[in-house]
Amino acid sequence: MPGILEGKKILVTGVLTPASLAFAIADLAQREGADIVLTSFGRAMSLTEKSARRMQPTPDILEMDVNNQEQVDALADSIRQRWGRLDGFVHAIAFAPADALGGNFMTAPWASVQTAFQTSAYSLKAMAQALSPLMTEGGSIVTLDFDNSTQAWPFYDWMGVCKAALESVTRYLARDLGRQQIRVNALAAGPMKTMAAKGIPGFERFESTWGQRAPLGWDSTNRTPVAKMACVLLSDYSSATTGEIVHVDGGYHAMGGEVPTEPPD
Repeated sequence: MPGILEGKKILVTGVLTPASLAFAIADLAQREGADIVLTSFGRAMSLTEKSARRMQPTPDILEMDVNNQEQVDALADSIRQRWGRLDGFVHAIAFAPADALGGNFMTAPWASVQTAFQTSAYSLKAMAQALSPLMTEGGSIVTLDFDNSTQAWPFYDWMGVCKAALESVTRYLARDLGRQQIRVNALAAGPMKTMAAKGIPGFERFESTWGQRAPLGWDSTNRTPVAKMACVLLSDYSSATTGEIVHVDGGYHAMGGEVPTEPPD
């Protein structure tokens, strides 16, 4: 039986280790029939290459620093030469310097905030601008989010601001690209044990309490539910869904007040 992404040409950014959400998405998308290429650059390239060898077949890796517009444009040229079109891409890119996290909201310098914003929010627009002309048959853009538009989280500081901006960028891209039948959605996952999470001071406090409040419970090591939803959003099954923040968090986002600490039956 064909997979839900059979024949789709999909680009996935952000694959570092097999614990990466991007790895789980790329691996499942490939198993659902998609042709996949990955991106990486600099010192991270060796990690991406090592992780890619765990996928069957091993996808190619194209170089792209998302903050270098020449490399973003070169990526688009490479995709054009390789496939002639693109059906979707996964934006799994975020970074904030240490002095913009961990309780440093009031003291973070503009240079660090600027880096965080460009890498974590503006980069989605930069990629969409370069790659959307290749999405000649419509398609889907999926970015990875941590729902921040209505709450201030402990320790997350300027990354929280950048994720809120990312949600807004998602909506504006959905508005402007809809006429090309390109859907743009953000996937808001609960806290996962990833390399990126290790860089967030106090992350373990998110992780330890999330499952107590989420009505479905939460396993921070199980990336499959997030990967499945990403594949649905990349597929034609979500053909009328755009501008959404889709939560895969065990229901945590919908709960108010205190909930029982016992896990669900």
